[in-house]
Amino acid sequence: MSAFSNLPLVIEPADLAARLDAPELILVDLTSAARYAEGHLPGARFVDPKQTQLGQPPAPGLLPDIAQLQRLFGALGHRHDAVYVVYDDEGGGWAGRFIWLLDVIGHHHYHYLNGGLHAWLGEARPLTQQIPEAAPGLPNLTLDLAPIATRSYIESRLDADDLVIWDARSPAEFRGEKLFSARGGHIPGAINFEWTAAMDRARDLRIREDIAEQLEALGIVPEKEVVTHCHTHHRSGLTYLLAKALGYPRVKGYAGSWSEWGNLPDTPVQQ
Repeated sequence: MSAFSNLPLVIEPADLAARLDAPELILVDLTSAARYAEGHLPGARFVDPKQTQLGQPPAPGLLPDIAQLQRLFGALGHRHDAVYVVYDDEGGGWAGRFIWLLDVIGHHHYHYLNGGLHAWLGEARPLTQQIPEAAPGLPNLTLDLAPIATRSYIESRLDADDLVIWDARSPAEFRGEKLFSARGGHIPGAINFEWTAAMDRARDLRIREDIAEQLEALGIVPEKEVVTHCHTHHRSGLTYLLAKALGYPRVKGYAGSWSEWGNLPDTPVQQ
């Protein structure tokens, strides 16, 4: 039995500290190269957050190709019995994006370190500059399309009563006042709840304890299919993670996000 059995998706620093030596653990740091070099959690392997995206304009957040995913997970020593614990230093965006990738490759043994690096440091827990040896080999990955929402999928479901689109961008982007694409606004019917509103800054960027009530009040409820997005499916990595952690049974990430939707001439837009 895994040392992580019976733990929830979101774990606390003490939960991880007691299991750092577990042989099944793959600990993933999604901060930055400079921050990782300065000091990281013992045993953590660094993943440049940009490696989790395809990186090609106009929609850089699209899913990487299979070869890129194999290189990424091969370097981490991916194996079927691995338990991933992921963290970042921004409140969960990149970590959530990585969890979405794990769902896409069909690997569901994972946890998010609540508050990430900030929470770890807030409890005065140790860091190291020691870098684990690179893992050899390329895993044979099979993609699961269930966690992926495409533009065409969303358009086909826009009038569905059981769909809710969670827009994790800023209110100014949602209203079309701040533009990062050719067109501004939002997907018709989308609900705006900015990703930073889910973070408790008084508790080292942990997920706010009343997040379930906040979402229920907005109509982002577990009875509906939740499709979440931002501009490149980075900020909405956190909102994807939140819905998963709350046990919502149908959650998808729209990787194209507004950088795709807002740069197309014929997608429906609401302001």
